[in-house]
Amino acid sequence: MHPSVGTSLTTTDPLDPARAQAFCATLGLPYDPAAPLPPFAHQVYFWTALPEAELGRDGHPKTGGFIPDLGLPRRMWAGGRLAFHAPLFAGRPALRVTTIEAVTEKSGRTGPLAFVTLRHEISQDGQTCLTEWQDLVYREDPAPGAPQPVPPEAPVEAEQSLKRAFSTTTLFRYSALTFNGHRIHYDLDYCREVEGYPGLIVHGPLLAQVLMLMAEEHLGSLSGFRFRATAPLFHFEQARFARRGNRLWVAGPDGRQCMAAEAE
Repeated sequence: MHPSVGTSLTTTDPLDPARAQAFCATLGLPYDPAAPLPPFAHQVYFWTALPEAELGRDGHPKTGGFIPDLGLPRRMWAGGRLAFHAPLFAGRPALRVTTIEAVTEKSGRTGPLAFVTLRHEISQDGQTCLTEWQDLVYREDPAPGAPQPVPPEAPVEAEQSLKRAFSTTTLFRYSALTFNGHRIHYDLDYCREVEGYPGLIVHGPLLAQVLMLMAEEHLGSLSGFRFRATAPLFHFEQARFARRGNRLWVAGPDGRQCMAAEAE
């Protein structure tokens, strides 16, 4: 077992209503200050605000602090799951306890990989409101000219679907709301020259957010949700968000599956 497993960090946040209003404006949602926050909207709170000198090359906080340094420069949010226990409300202080639940190192087709699972427990007014497991993956830089992994094909048949594109303005605003300095979402030169991508990458949590809103609209209040990123979606692409039963997915314009999810 890695020595960092079991380490915890506690963060408090007043859940400023102005940030919730900005979140709704960014996603084109109506804002009601008295209503519970939409599912997954807690992503715009509990910032880790560090000076730039404490950030890594990619704009994320340097590893070696709370998250251990595993010797791999590229970080991605691979997926996660959530258990919703009670609604969260803006304007009321909340507390988040983050625990490193697992650290795994292995070798994949593209070289060494490391996986870190964080468990976030968020409470408000003395009640646990949600538990979130966040799966992070760390990997090496791509070798020059290395082929990209072949993504899975997305399902075709769906009960509901919608098409949506994300402008660079939306990517900037979501990065600002989540205080996410990851350069893959706003620095096109970095994406192309360092990470080997053809364009800016739409945030995985933003894709998951749209899927959660779709699930809530058609299935009612959620008790749980899990998602897994399977391929990047780029800023110049239009995505198809789809649902069949309690299974949801995001497809790129070429039919590749960018994310798979399941609602409860």
